[in-house]
Amino acid sequence: MTRLGGDRFRILALDGGGAKGFYTLGGLKQVEALVGSRLCEKFNLIYGTSTGSIIGTMLALGMSVDEIHQLYREHVPSVMKLRTAAAKTRRLEELASEIFGDRKFEAVRTGIGVVATKWLLETPMIFKADPGQAHGRKATFTPGFGCRLADAVQASCSAYPFFNRKIVRTSSGDEIELADGGFCANNPALYAIADATRAFKVGYENISLLSIGVGVYPKPKITNPKDWLIDKLPSVQLLQKTLEINTQSMEQLRQVLYGSIQTVRINQTFAQPEMATDLLEHNLTKLNLLHQRGSESFAEHEEQIRDLLH
Repeated sequence: MTRLGGDRFRILALDGGGAKGFYTLGGLKQVEALVGSRLCEKFNLIYGTSTGSIIGTMLALGMSVDEIHQLYREHVPSVMKLRTAAAKTRRLEELASEIFGDRKFEAVRTGIGVVATKWLLETPMIFKADPGQAHGRKATFTPGFGCRLADAVQASCSAYPFFNRKIVRTSSGDEIELADGGFCANNPALYAIADATRAFKVGYENISLLSIGVGVYPKPKITNPKDWLIDKLPSVQLLQKTLEINTQSMEQLRQVLYGSIQTVRINQTFAQPEMATDLLEHNLTKLNLLHQRGSESFAEHEEQIRDLLH
């Protein structure tokens, strides 16, 4: 892996969180303005889970944050307002194919990690682009297991039971049933550090990590009777709680294991009732507010991020 900008190895890690990715994009807009270039030109490795995988993959292809934000504004509300898992899944698959086409992992312009979960084996499956990211078996490494970017991203976003699980076929002929990457690492920073330190052999002192979440919000009030019934399902409540716990526990573990690595974490907690939301938010006014809050959260860390990236 070529170092971008001297001895530093810069990692961008983006959390999962469905529609709350608008918060992530608000922060990233400011980061892009700070560095004055496309983020694929600044970061050696971009890792993403679920909505973070969508954003991260588009960044790795060379898209600007504004271009990604426009796509989110156009399409996220239309996906999230659909009632059934089948309808959401079908629309997500269509959009992934429209945006990424048949491009595979050879098309990305920097290192990438797309986190998904093997449903039957209950282990992570991480789609990577660079043979240097392989933890052993480098001779048989195939970028993204031979899968399309569209399929990998959809798999990472398959938040069951909100979305159906995704079956991918690898270049070796294996069919693998995948679910949302948030089941194993909704905050993918630890996996990215493992690639940097264990696969690329980068010393802790040479790593800079920018980790961006989706914000923490009060639970929204349910006004539609159909939404109320869905919200009461134990599986739905459990999924939302699982993702929240996973995010926080992974961050605590990162601090314990890799506290010496230069890191900035953006993931503000909001208590105001007007900020109540969840990963299925489809009100564009609320989503625009999340975007603004992400930008404001960046401002609180601006000097730290400037030091980290320069």
